[in-house]
Amino acid sequence: MPGVAQELAEAIGAEQVVTDPEIMEGMAHDEAEWAPYGRPAAVVRPRHTEDVAALVRVCAGAGVPVVARGAGTGLSGGANAVDGWVVVSFERMDRVLEVDPVQQTVTVQPGVVNAHLRERVAQDGLWYPPDPASAPWSTIGGNVATNAGGLCCVKYGVTRDYVLGMEAVMGSGEVVRLGRRTAKGVTGYDLAGLMVGSEGTLGLVTEVTLRLVPLRTGVEHTVVGYFDSLIDAGRAVAAVSAAGIVPSALELIDRFCLQAVDEWKNMGLSAEGEVLLLARSDLPGAAGEQEADQIQACFEGEGAVYAVRSTDQEEAEALFEARRLAYPALERLGPLLTEDVCVPKGSVPEMLGRIEQAARRFDTHIGNIAHAGDGNLHPLFIVPAGDAEAKKRAQEAFEVIVDEALELGGTVTGEHGVGLLKMPGAARELGPQVLQMHRALKQALDPAGVFNPGKVF
Repeated sequence: MPGVAQELAEAIGAEQVVTDPEIMEGMAHDEAEWAPYGRPAAVVRPRHTEDVAALVRVCAGAGVPVVARGAGTGLSGGANAVDGWVVVSFERMDRVLEVDPVQQTVTVQPGVVNAHLRERVAQDGLWYPPDPASAPWSTIGGNVATNAGGLCCVKYGVTRDYVLGMEAVMGSGEVVRLGRRTAKGVTGYDLAGLMVGSEGTLGLVTEVTLRLVPLRTGVEHTVVGYFDSLIDAGRAVAAVSAAGIVPSALELIDRFCLQAVDEWKNMGLSAEGEVLLLARSDLPGAAGEQEADQIQACFEGEGAVYAVRSTDQEEAEALFEARRLAYPALERLGPLLTEDVCVPKGSVPEMLGRIEQAARRFDTHIGNIAHAGDGNLHPLFIVPAGDAEAKKRAQEAFEVIVDEALELGGTVTGEHGVGLLKMPGAARELGPQVLQMHRALKQALDPAGVFNPGKVF
């Protein structure tokens, strides 16, 4: 264990420090297929906050940057290492520390898997709404780092809406508590909120207190609509919003993605149009049925070739499962570049049309999935392995779509984070003055530049 790895082993124990090249290779990057990464000096698997504080002190003293890693499901390169860095894997800090049914909060370590958290708090009749498609694998620490959203966020909000407070290790190894546990509190700046979405650039989060809500009961009403074009489906999304309807989910998946899931999982799903919209209402009783009928009417009014309120709960669950499986299904077809733009809901039809134009202009195949109800679109670029020209065209289309989203008043990332892939777009979105504000905050909270430098901005 040369250099910083030996220092870390002496500080926190050799059993928590990994230098095996094969293990480090698998932990040196996230799922962003085209984001660069290097070989870390070591991977550290801390068990306690004190271990994290000690490793930060060692790395700060040695001038070695650290990058935090949850489950590695990120899609922007935010968790990627650079040669000589230290990767901090939170896989062993995976305990639910406290559930408070009276205050309706839960306190967890960052390595707790999203779906496991939901299962645990359900035992107390509580629910944690943020549900990224990666919920069965992604961790709360990673969700906090990117301010993750998910299928339910159109109605229930994103991670930041549920983070009350946290414990974090800052740049010189000091441990601080930010935020609160109470329902209300406005003392000082919202530093906990600042940490959410910071992608590991300001500190290492070692504990999170989350707000919960009562567990939903009853059956959700699912509406399925098939459309002949992305633009028609986008108009239906805008129509739902214009009608004042806030569904508990409104998801888009095109035929190409649905067929990829079918071929992988043999789910027997077939599209009757080019694009499928899936909507849900979780209002109780007759109110839910009425809202579902209104959604169906919006679909039909905007040209759905087929729209129906599903009465088969198993079929409805299968369709939503297909939506969650779309990304890994497409990964099987070759290198995959994922977009994450978000536009105002009224601009969804226009943005979907511009994505189609980009696909034709750059002769690249783009599959489409989306959290359509809040304007968060995920065009997926599928490129044959080893085809350098096709990859170049896809990257050019990627940047054009970023610019198109900004032109429509949108943002370059709705939930995946900036990481490495979105840095040029983020600079264009923020502008030089706001970019300098970000850098000033980074300098103030991480003066040694130890936390994930060179990412985000």
